[in-house]
Amino acid sequence: MSESFAELRAVVLDATDARELAEFYRRLLGYTYRPGDEPPAGGAPDAEGEEWLVLLDRGGEARLAVQQVDELSPPTWPDPAVPQQLHLDLTVPTLAELDVQHERALGLGASLLQDRVDDPVETLRVYADPAGHPFCIIVEPPRS
Repeated sequence: MSESFAELRAVVLDATDARELAEFYRRLLGYTYRPGDEPPAGGAPDAEGEEWLVLLDRGGEARLAVQQVDELSPPTWPDPAVPQQLHLDLTVPTLAELDVQHERALGLGASLLQDRVDDPVETLRVYADPAGHPFCIIVEPPRS
């Protein structure tokens, strides 16, 4: 008898400004909104952005969602006072691409928390997104 397993649909992040955080990740990762979750035109009220937004990868699969909350204590990593609870690991194939994505992340509002570009074992940078959630961008060459 074979086992069956649930499949991970998406990671959900809390934010006090769901639209802002969804826009950050949409632009950082090149994702698109699930139909109906796009920002409203012309300054119209953003009912979806006040609740729940889903981002789709380039293949159309839900990968990341953002949920509106009234309050959020941003993680203080590496200080353990408020644990990170969850973080995202993103990869790029080269150090040159890490530098490109570093500039993109900072330009979109991320904050650099740790720079390990000189680490010969695991080259990476750690950031906080605009809501304070940590995420890493790691150099991981393509697998053969």
